[in-house]
Amino acid sequence: MTPADQAFDQLMRLAGRPRPDFVRIADEPPALNTRFHAEAAAAAALAAVGTLAAELWTMRSGQAQEVAVSPREAGAALLSFALQVFEDSSRAPPLRPDDAGGGGRGTPAMGFFETKDRRHVFLHPSFPSSAAKLHRLLGSPADTAAVAAAAMTWTAMDLENAIAEAGVCGAMVRTAEEWDQSEQGRILAARPLVEVVKIAEGPPMPLPAAGDAPLSGLRVLDLTRVLAGPTCGRTLAQHGADVLYIASPNLPATEFFISDVGHGKLSAWLDLPAELARLKELVAEADVFSQGYRLGSLERMGLGPLDLARLRPGIVYTSINAYGHEGPWSGRPGWEQLAQTVTGMADIHGAAFGGAGPRLQPAAVADYTTGFLAAFGTMVALQRRALYGGSYMVRVSLAQTAMWLRALGLRPVEALAATQPASPAEIDGWRMDSPSGFGPVRHLRPPVQMSLTPARWTRPTTPLGAHPAAWPA
Repeated sequence: MTPADQAFDQLMRLAGRPRPDFVRIADEPPALNTRFHAEAAAAAALAAVGTLAAELWTMRSGQAQEVAVSPREAGAALLSFALQVFEDSSRAPPLRPDDAGGGGRGTPAMGFFETKDRRHVFLHPSFPSSAAKLHRLLGSPADTAAVAAAAMTWTAMDLENAIAEAGVCGAMVRTAEEWDQSEQGRILAARPLVEVVKIAEGPPMPLPAAGDAPLSGLRVLDLTRVLAGPTCGRTLAQHGADVLYIASPNLPATEFFISDVGHGKLSAWLDLPAELARLKELVAEADVFSQGYRLGSLERMGLGPLDLARLRPGIVYTSINAYGHEGPWSGRPGWEQLAQTVTGMADIHGAAFGGAGPRLQPAAVADYTTGFLAAFGTMVALQRRALYGGSYMVRVSLAQTAMWLRALGLRPVEALAATQPASPAEIDGWRMDSPSGFGPVRHLRPPVQMSLTPARWTRPTTPLGAHPAAWPA
């Protein structure tokens, strides 16, 4: 059994069903130069999404279909933001924006730094306000060498604790064993990879009758940010959901990521809490509420899972965060790089390349895969709602996904030499051309093949706030 088949079987057991016979995951050589089965995990998550899409379509139409996924194409999807090609460079969003959102440009405090106890931390300046806090904590160093010198005045654990207390982003590099023995690691190990929990009773809610896609007629409110959460909404959109992305005009964003994960969505501004009443009006007509804000942020505005289950019986409330939804780390902000840092992935990856220190994966393996898993869990909940009724909570996290990737086993170090990177022609075969709010763009297509209801985006990606905060007629 291939690692992709193994991972897919795990997801099917989580959904409470045997492996279906209409799903095929190709057996292909890896394209990413990593010891982790990153492409296999992404392919399994996409196959699980395709399985639920096929089953939902059967519920709507009585028709069965086949699903196929290429792990190599799934691996390219883990780098989809970097594989966009814009025709008009004057309208194209910058790859590394000055606001430091995800790229870190404009501040030297980004990356791995050694500490005085000969360990390492990863510093992530994130957006401008948190970057400023991180610089103040380090003594406002002016360049990378000064950041490195400042980090050498701390032990790794003391610096991690100070970063957490300041509410900014950074973490100590851990081995896999250290993470697994930590309180947060033990909490995550005791929870499912994707949690789907009924939180309120209610009558069954059949799928809408009209439409030509598995999720046609279903409405998704997307209140997430880079990259996992928006990937969930984009994945639901490719199977027909009406996805309305809500952004705040007061929060910074990274347009190069927005253009990548905005396919298939409407995008509107809402200033919370000032426009909270309008958001609740949208919730009252939604089927899914997907959010990626820090623990407690939305609850303080009356937007927690139970609040919305009362406001909109039958809601599916999907939450995505960095370190899990319970335990001492549940409220910490984090990103892809930090999930790799704390769970042992960076340590293992670095050791495979000369042992000169921790290294990140050659793709956003936790972010995108977590987004696919969130969409899978959301579709499981929608299916259960249609069959049995009720409101549901779905929870995933970057760290949980990273632990799952580790648990799928490691490629031998000697096998890395046999990695076959995707060629430009191969990547171009996975691309499609679309209009967009950033001008014509050539970008990756949805990486799952459906025989009757092809995955597709019917709305072009746009800059934030391009539409009114309203559901389509």
